[in-house]
Amino acid sequence: MADSTVSIRVDEDIKRQFDAFCESVGMNVTTAINMFMRAVLRTRELPFVVTDAVTDKDVLFQAKAALKAMQEQSVINGNSEMTLDEINAEIALARKEMRERMAAQENASC
Repeated sequence: MADSTVSIRVDEDIKRQFDAFCESVGMNVTTAINMFMRAVLRTRELPFVVTDAVTDKDVLFQAKAALKAMQEQSVINGNSEMTLDEINAEIALARKEMRERMAAQENASC
């Protein structure tokens, strides 16, 4: 099989770090790149996730959708008219009950 040359540009510091890494594991950059290419071709995927950057518009859309879902759930639960003080009191009560259950479980296991 004939060899072919691949030429890429990379940040000098990144190259220096990659060279050092390859040396520390007993190979050179050419071997590492060849291993990477063969692994990609064998698995038909990159060994890391590649995603598109999320835009502010996407985040805003997701936040609005989440808020709408929470509002709908509060109507279903019958607590859509609660004040912030009432919500905080519910949270405090739930936390107190959870601490009491955990204490009871600890006492039972002793």
